Amino acid sequence: MKNQRDSKIYMIPLDHITVLNPRERGKRKFKQIVDNIASLGLKKPITVTPKESTNGAEDYHLVCGQGRYEAYQLLGESEIPALIVHVTKEELLLMSLVENLARRQHSSIELVRDISAMRERGYSFSQIAAKTALDVSYVRGMIKLLNKGEERLLQAVEKGKIPISVAVIIASSEDQQIQKALTDAYENNVLRGKKLLAARRLVEKRKTDGKGIHSGNKKRNGDALSSEKLLRAYQDETTRQRTIIQKSRLCETRLLFAVTALRRLFEDENFINLLRAESLETLPTYLANELHGESK
Repeated sequence: MKNQRDSKIYMIPLDHITVLNPRERGKRKFKQIVDNIASLGLKKPITVTPKESTNGAEDYHLVCGQGRYEAYQLLGESEIPALIVHVTKEELLLMSLVENLARRQHSSIELVRDISAMRERGYSFSQIAAKTALDVSYVRGMIKLLNKGEERLLQAVEKGKIPISVAVIIASSEDQQIQKALTDAYENNVLRGKKLLAARRLVEKRKTDGKGIHSGNKKRNGDALSSEKLLRAYQDETTRQRTIIQKSRLCETRLLFAVTALRRLFEDENFINLLRAESLETLPTYLANELHGESK
């Protein structure tokens, strides 16, 4: 892959940068990025590549650093430090997709265990919070949940399903106190609507299946109310539909990789001759249509 990098850092106007393949970001993690930049400044410049322009302006595509770029926008900045690389549009797309996939591999449990390891090495809660850009009470609560083996609650907190304060109460209380905590959270507008339903389901799941994410199922005593069964069936179907959507998006990403790679290969005359020699001159109809559509 041809990739010419200029080691000099440039100040690039934000309105001259385009995000070609934007990704969604959790609100909590994005707030951490914004707060970190606001208090400590930008530790690492973003990376951009020159964009073809019809009006002669120096415009760029973003290669990596979407969170930093959006944080600068939110903070009201007009320019951002950037490294400039020279890559083709296909290479840019591949680099952006690879970065997106790599960013999704972080585990909430691994994050908490890293925090716990820092605690074991003698760091105070405030020191850990400063190094991780997390709130002190959040760090304290997460370590408490980890020490109690509450993987299910840890995952729910990391995904934003329940506040850390509610999770700590659930981990430390009996059933009656847990129900009171959920009621208080509702009355204080901490948990409402879908989040309240998710919290109640989590409590029930923890009660029947245990604290761990991979705990075995335990037989429940007595029959559940029919309304609870209906609610659970609805929630299970919602989860199934979300899984289908995620798989669809994954297939779309993989197809994009395949089409981009094939387009580049078909520009190589030696590759074309090799296909002809091996009598491999046809493609699946869908791939052929995709390639033909993009080449217009």
